[in-house]
Amino acid sequence: DVANFDACKSVVKETVKRFGTVDLLFNNAGITQRSLFERTKIGVVEKVMAVNFFGSVYMTKAALDELIKNRGSIVVNESIAGVAPLLGRCGYAASKHALHGFFTSLRCELRHKGVHVMIVCPGFIRTNLQTRALGGDGRITNREQTRIGQEQTPEFVAAKIREGVENERSMMVFTFFGKLGYLISRVMPSVYERLMTRQSSSELE
Repeated sequence: DVANFDACKSVVKETVKRFGTVDLLFNNAGITQRSLFERTKIGVVEKVMAVNFFGSVYMTKAALDELIKNRGSIVVNESIAGVAPLLGRCGYAASKHALHGFFTSLRCELRHKGVHVMIVCPGFIRTNLQTRALGGDGRITNREQTRIGQEQTPEFVAAKIREGVENERSMMVFTFFGKLGYLISRVMPSVYERLMTRQSSSELE
């Protein structure tokens, strides 16, 4: 349970005991939600933050001494939602924005110690994450997901992440729509917001 700091410390301790060290940490655990904030219980947002944000913070803190010792790598699975708005998913977007701020700052702190920090924005991956999205009441929702572009396979994403680690990339945005969205959100944020609202207008109903 990455939302439990003691559990994170325990698994790192067991990993070091079994394998001798930790030289790469991939913060990949995450959950999502689909509901307008006005219809969302605050506990849902807290749960998303606990897993998506604090889960990565806890695991990183638990493994940090080993990673510094080995001049290792930290990878965090973020999202374009970490640098741009995402209508109908305020809690999810907040957790990803928090990750972006935390790990870009941590990269600056660890650069002189030789630790590589890479942020990954892979787009939609063919996993069960979206089928387990939380609704505003905290239960699994049957609200349809708004998606742009095709889903990627876990194998494709894993290969890209490995390539990024080997080449010490700082940030990876995989898909065409992801790269386009990232660019528009940085250069013309108001345009991106209008496009997001238009594309996801059904979620306002």
